[in-house]
Amino acid sequence: MSKSIAFFDFDGTITKSDTMLELAKFSRGTASYFFGIFLISPWLILMKLRVISKTTAKEKLLTYFFGNIPIVDFTNTCNFFCDKLLPDLIRKDAMEAIKKHKEKNTLVVVVSASAENWVAPWCVQNNLQFICTQLVVKNGKITGKLNGKNCNGNEKVSRIQARFDLQDFSIIDCYGDTPGDYKMLQLATHPHYRVFTQ
Repeated sequence: MSKSIAFFDFDGTITKSDTMLELAKFSRGTASYFFGIFLISPWLILMKLRVISKTTAKEKLLTYFFGNIPIVDFTNTCNFFCDKLLPDLIRKDAMEAIKKHKEKNTLVVVVSASAENWVAPWCVQNNLQFICTQLVVKNGKITGKLNGKNCNGNEKVSRIQARFDLQDFSIIDCYGDTPGDYKMLQLATHPHYRVFTQ
C-alpha cells in the first residue's frame, strides 16, 4: 500500500483568520488590542514595506502583547483560547479535508508560523502532528522572542525535511494560502493553494 502524507498551513488555511492576532484580542480585550496594534503599527508598516523582516515585526507584536507573562499563565490562556474561541475560527471545509485524509490513513501534519503554544493543543485534540514556531521562555516567562527561526517560507521546508523522509511517501498533499507557503507547496505531488478561501 502506498504511503501518503498531507501538510496543512494553519492560519488562513485551516482557520478563517490569523490566530496570533485573535489570541492577542482574546487575552487583552478588544479596546486594549486595538490600542496595542496602533502602538506597534509603525513596525507593521515597515514589514509591509519590506524594510524589516516578518520575524522582527512578529517579535514586536509578541513582546507587546505577551512579553513577561509567566509561561504557566500563558499556557492556561492558550488552552482556554483553543477550547472556547478557536473552534469558531476553523473552516468546515478544511476540517472535512482533514477528515477524508485521516480516513485514508494519511498522516496529517499542521505546519505553522504560529507558535506551538496555541496550535499544539488543537492539534493534539484532533490527533494531528504539528510543526510550529517556538517561543523563548526565560526565568519562567514569555519574552516575545522566537526560539529559532520563524516557521515560514523556506523554514517550513527545512522543518518538514528534518522530520520526515519524503521519499517514503508516494502521495504528498500540501495546503496553503499565502506566499509563505509556496516553498512547502513545491514539495507536493498534489498542491492545493487557497482552496478553502471564501
